[in-house]
Amino acid sequence: MPSPRVTVLGGGNTAFAVAANLTLQGVEVALCEIPAFESMLAPIRQTQEIHLAGVAARGVAKVHHVTMDFGEALAFSDLALLIVPAYAHRPFAEACAPHLKPGQTVVLMPGTLGALEFARILREKGCSGVTLAETDTAPYVCRKLGPDRAHIWGVVSGLGVGVFPATQTGRVLDLLSPLFPGCTAYPSVVASGLGAMNPVVHPAGVLMNAGRIEYSRGEFYFYEEGVTPGVAAVIMKVDEERRAIGKALGLDLCPVDEGFHRAGFGPKGDLWATINGSRMLTQLRAPGSLESRWLTEDVPYGLAAWVSVGRQYGVEAPAMRALVDIGSVVMGFDGWTAGRGVKELGIEGMSRERLMAYLKEGK
Repeated sequence: MPSPRVTVLGGGNTAFAVAANLTLQGVEVALCEIPAFESMLAPIRQTQEIHLAGVAARGVAKVHHVTMDFGEALAFSDLALLIVPAYAHRPFAEACAPHLKPGQTVVLMPGTLGALEFARILREKGCSGVTLAETDTAPYVCRKLGPDRAHIWGVVSGLGVGVFPATQTGRVLDLLSPLFPGCTAYPSVVASGLGAMNPVVHPAGVLMNAGRIEYSRGEFYFYEEGVTPGVAAVIMKVDEERRAIGKALGLDLCPVDEGFHRAGFGPKGDLWATINGSRMLTQLRAPGSLESRWLTEDVPYGLAAWVSVGRQYGVEAPAMRALVDIGSVVMGFDGWTAGRGVKELGIEGMSRERLMAYLKEGK
């Protein structure tokens, strides 16, 4: 029987870790990055080797194919895993559109509603018949420790997956489950996008530790030292608003503290107890500066997007709005306009009933 094949799109921390871990498990992987970021793959273009350490597979993974040619990469496999920051979803969608064929599947890991923006771009480019999906978090807690080295501190259990259109959920789970055991299904990509944990935790945690991050250049343990009971209280307020937006759409979203426990991050308890009892999270240091994805991604593509969806369906989110406003000052750009809202997601003006039908059928 031939080895399974997967295309990994991206060249960052998690893309390297996924490409290496799957390769060491016997999967043939094509790793592809946008030409503008060729430097991300340059260290492995010749050897095609990624050195992987940590709690998953370990060793030197010789990736089957490394390229900047999207035609080659997408012809390699019918399953593509898009593992890039949310602000790269748009350029990757535009690069993929000319090469995707009916029957192929693209999974955003994670998506934070990005599957809907990806779908809008494909539609505008005349590309049809492609199934999209997104996960609620990255599959691993990991980092690059060198140009050709990755380390996995933890493997997420019960990775949540939303599929667009939702009628394809069973088929997509069958594709992903051998690669990421324990995958569970959300009823839609909106449920998965609202199920993301990073925008709940990161903006509040970074902004409330801004002075310490700048002074120490991130030389402290973010979760163990930075998420104190007071910070946890703000995070839980953001989570309350996220769940209210979900409720307006008929969704019963898992609370963040319970979600962290289900994902295997730490013991059952309130958020502070789960985080401080986590062998995985307490090993992670804070960002080295405030110019971090924990703000530049999670504010405009997480919180601002959620506020936009909430407003359309009658839910205000004052704590989220405050973090976007303060985050915009800290980041030096407008978090409201830099990311995506209902217009970019292709759902502007849709009633709840029309949105539900769209999510189910993709039409």
